[in-house]
Amino acid sequence: MRKGLRWLVNWADWFEMRGVYVPGEDARPVNPWRDFGWLLVAWMAGLGLFILFFALAV
Repeated sequence: MRKGLRWLVNWADWFEMRGVYVPGEDARPVNPWRDFGWLLVAWMAGLGLFILFFALAV
């Protein structure tokens, strides 16, 4: 179970590392890959579980 969670953490970190953080840069535009990495991973994992659920139900 921990290996799967570690994989999700690494995946979220990969999304967040695609952006470059510049200290003190407050007026930057929103970069969804950097700012919402965890949200994107949660959405994709939820979508995958949703598809898997219906695939097994058929």
